[in-house]
Amino acid sequence: MWYLAFFVVPLIVIVVYSFGYKPPATAASSIGLDRLSFDNYTNTFSDTFNRTFIATIRIAVTGTLLCLLVGFPLAYFLATRTSARWRGVLLGLVIVPFWTSFLLRTFAWRILLAANGPASEALQSIGLLDAPLRVLDTRGAVQLGVLYNYLPLMIFPLFVALDRMDPSLREASKDLGANRIATFIQVTLPLVMPGVVAGLLLVFIPLAGEYVTPAVLGGAKGLMAGGLVASQFLAALNWALGSAMAVVLILLILAVIAVFGAAGLIVRTMVRRNRRVEVATR
Repeated sequence: MWYLAFFVVPLIVIVVYSFGYKPPATAASSIGLDRLSFDNYTNTFSDTFNRTFIATIRIAVTGTLLCLLVGFPLAYFLATRTSARWRGVLLGLVIVPFWTSFLLRTFAWRILLAANGPASEALQSIGLLDAPLRVLDTRGAVQLGVLYNYLPLMIFPLFVALDRMDPSLREASKDLGANRIATFIQVTLPLVMPGVVAGLLLVFIPLAGEYVTPAVLGGAKGLMAGGLVASQFLAALNWALGSAMAVVLILLILAVIAVFGAAGLIVRTMVRRNRRVEVATR
């Protein structure tokens, strides 16, 4: 009932609104539903919207992969190389950023990356930069912000999967002649794959609809689909077009997940085929 009330019903409302239209400014309602059409979906695929969607998927996929590349070594270190005495402390340090508002943490990066901010002054003082840092209001700043904000969501499921893994399996692989790379690819990675998949989904899905980080750090150059949808509801007051954009965004996210899921199944099949052992019979 909870899932039905807070997910299915709102989604149905958005889908119905996407077939409506924007009534005149003098109308009492913000959405017209007396005549339904596909016009909003036709208007959705404009050049501006297409460019924004492509940029959104690029930032979301890149940010998710960066979170995986940064988060996996850290989770591996916490699960396998840290004593039980310090493991809780280090995990607590990973959780600490969540004690602060998401918006405040993002604004903190704006202060840090400002042209006259501490990062710019430090890089100029050691000679790495000849001019003030020009990172704000770019997609690079958005990429850095989403990496910082969503990295813990990648670390936690990876840590759980690695912590539950039996260390004797890695030792057995090494005793049987496998090097570190072969052990990681053929033993560690397949066993922690559920944690990898959970981390990818936890990061990619909310990141694809991100609104705060692009608005604070990216400006006009960092516009993502979430901001475009919000502008239709809050600024243009076109709930019908905004709903159509939201539906297209949801479908696009599902399509990307399906593509990567299919690619993952193909890779898993290839790995299992390479790991297969043929037993000779006489």
